[in-house]
Amino acid sequence: MTGGRLLLDTGPLVAILHRNDRAHQRCVDVFETFRGVLLSTEAVLTEAIYLLTGVPGGQHACLEFFVRGAAVLVPATRQSLQRCQLLMDRYENVPMDFADATLVALGEETGIHDVFTLDRRGFETYRMGKRQTFRLWPTSG
Repeated sequence: MTGGRLLLDTGPLVAILHRNDRAHQRCVDVFETFRGVLLSTEAVLTEAIYLLTGVPGGQHACLEFFVRGAAVLVPATRQSLQRCQLLMDRYENVPMDFADATLVALGEETGIHDVFTLDRRGFETYRMGKRQTFRLWPTSG
C-alpha cells in the first residue's frame, strides 16, 4: 500500500515504537512504505500509552508520534460514542473493545476500510454498516 488513508490500531503503533515487539519489523515496513494519511483515535492512543508503560521512553515516543504528525488523531463525537455503544453490543461475543469500536465507527464516518492492525480475528469479523469488510495491513502474518 503506497497511498490513501489507513486506520491505525494499537498493535502496530506499539510495534513500531517498541523494537523488541515481535511484529516490529513487519509494522515498520508497512509504515515506511505508506505514503498516505494514518488516522487513529484517542482510545487507541490511550491503549498504546498504557501498553508502552514498561518501555523506556515508550510513552513519550507514542505522544511524539502524534505530535509530529505521523498520524492524525480524530477526536470522538457524541454520535461516534453512541455508535461505539451499538458496535460493542453487536460484537460482544468477539469481544470488541472500545478502541476497536472507535476505529470501526471512524471507518464508517470516513469511508475508510483499510486498517493497519495485528488484530486479524477482530477486524476480519467486524463490518462497517452491515456488509463492508475491512482490508487489513499488514496483509500477511
